[in-house]
Amino acid sequence: MASVSCDNKQESELKLKLKLYSYWRSSCSFRVRIALNLKGLKYEYKAVNLAKGEQFSPELNPIGYVPVLVDGDLVLSDSFAILLYLEEKYPHHHPLLPQDLHKKAINFQAANIISSSVQPLQNLATLKCIEEKISSDPDVKLAWAQHYTKKGFVALERLLKDYAGRFATGDEVYLADLFLAPQIHAAIKRFNVDMTQFPLLSRLNEAYNEIPAFQDAMPEKQPDTPLASAS
Repeated sequence: MASVSCDNKQESELKLKLKLYSYWRSSCSFRVRIALNLKGLKYEYKAVNLAKGEQFSPELNPIGYVPVLVDGDLVLSDSFAILLYLEEKYPHHHPLLPQDLHKKAINFQAANIISSSVQPLQNLATLKCIEEKISSDPDVKLAWAQHYTKKGFVALERLLKDYAGRFATGDEVYLADLFLAPQIHAAIKRFNVDMTQFPLLSRLNEAYNEIPAFQDAMPEKQPDTPLASAS
């Protein structure tokens, strides 16, 4: 009976395991992967191929985006909502927000600059719409993405210059860093943004590259990256 009970417990724990529906290159999914790594939370990676339109499955985000986190009976979409949920549920596993109210507000402001004024303007859906309705010239899409990335980065450099330490708002990794790292990575790897214009963000990027939780969340290290598939 003891072995049956043990088996049932293991099966129950397996069912309750977090599941993350993710796309390797999605910066929004990247944010959540970092958070899960920082908090030491095990999860099952469920690949969603955005290029094939798999994100429009009715069981996922009703608006057709990733990431989606499944925690038991809860199906939660939108990276901001997921990050705040994880912070509330696992507050003692590497807190994502500082106790200081002022510093917490700056984290929200920096995260929101990226989530509302940068990332949506250079995501796959937006670039596809530009291609279909404005121009199929790849240089037009690239210029668009670069313009809004640079605009957001200028604002972030100004915002964080009085708060940054080793990381965005001091010497601890917080919410702002989880939004910054993927966006800087995309700026460099996808959109060829000249980061010499942004010395503070470049310095932060170097710091992120030294943290295992960030490195393990990198697009290139995900199971659905084409590099992994080809190897």
